Amino acid sequence: MAESEIKVYGTTWCPDCKQAKKFLGEQRVQYLWIDVEQEPEGLRYVQEVNNGKQIVPTIVFQDGSILVEPSNAQLAEKLGLQTKAKSPYYDLIVVGGGPAGLTAAIYAAREGLETLVIERAGFGGQAGSTEHIENFPGFPEGINGDGFAQRLVAQSKKFGVERLSAQEVREISSMGQHRLVKTQSGDEYCAAALLLTPGSTYRRLDVPGEEEFIGAGIHFCATCDGPLYKGQEMLVVGGGNSGIEEGLFLTKFATKITVLERDPQLRASKILQDKALSHPKMEIFTSHTVRSFKGDTRMRSVVVEDLASGKQKEMTPGAAFIFVGLLPNTPFIKGLVELDQWGYILTSKTLETNIPGVFAAGDARAGSTKQIASAAGEGATASLMIREYLKGR
Repeated sequence: MAESEIKVYGTTWCPDCKQAKKFLGEQRVQYLWIDVEQEPEGLRYVQEVNNGKQIVPTIVFQDGSILVEPSNAQLAEKLGLQTKAKSPYYDLIVVGGGPAGLTAAIYAAREGLETLVIERAGFGGQAGSTEHIENFPGFPEGINGDGFAQRLVAQSKKFGVERLSAQEVREISSMGQHRLVKTQSGDEYCAAALLLTPGSTYRRLDVPGEEEFIGAGIHFCATCDGPLYKGQEMLVVGGGNSGIEEGLFLTKFATKITVLERDPQLRASKILQDKALSHPKMEIFTSHTVRSFKGDTRMRSVVVEDLASGKQKEMTPGAAFIFVGLLPNTPFIKGLVELDQWGYILTSKTLETNIPGVFAAGDARAGSTKQIASAAGEGATASLMIREYLKGR
């Protein structure tokens, strides 16, 4: 989809604008962002289509239709996303549409199992928003994350996997041999077996100003928001693989990228470190951490501390991108299946949880390697284990 096909008119401080941008970003829908406080023509247009009122977000689609302050459900309907399943019962329901979930679904569907995948964001998971994947077998030249996600979806469609988008699972329960799944829309589906592949989300810094300026100068997705700051300096917090990888991607838009890593050394792979250290636009500071974010309606500056000396300084990047680890998306199953102290799902060697018929795979499983190839492998393994479980019912 071309960047100009959808135009989002809004302001950086508007919570509904942040919600709409987050939804479009999760679905990997390209859009043109127009800040009506910075662009008078944009403000005039918003007032014109809203009878003189400044109502944001105002979203204009390629066919000329307009949505004003839309809910996620309205956006999903407009984008043609399937949000309600065709049947109340399936052999297998997969919660999460990343590499683990979609691989498992493909394997299950090929075996003739009626399979439903429920995904709250965009199919492909974290892998789908990665700029470039270089270590997945079979792609010697690498592949961009969105292209990889599209291939997974196309393959699942080929084998008849049913997929629900923009639907968050709110509750999971058991009724005898059946597993029940209830979504945020209130729909309930039943299955003979359940696979949990909810993945993970980016960890926060939990410093003053962070929550306030998310979406207004603080971001967690370089591919989603990097183009908004073209021609500006940017800050990347985190020196692991994700931080360096996303920082390298941001050099396409930024005049300079500053990377902060709180450890004495970068944690990224050597090949990524070499690329970053030799890049003319990148400057790296180890033993540095963020103490706070400051601003008004948006983030204006970042207070950074040198952990070696204890000295603090204030930086003024156009935006800050945070990549400091992952948290499992498991709060919705707390109390149903056994979790470890960090919230990851505990499983047996066959990837089954403490609840018979409920399995887990991918990044949210305790002991997983957080790698795309291993997530796909776990998905395939889980599907085979589920097949054996269903044979014994």
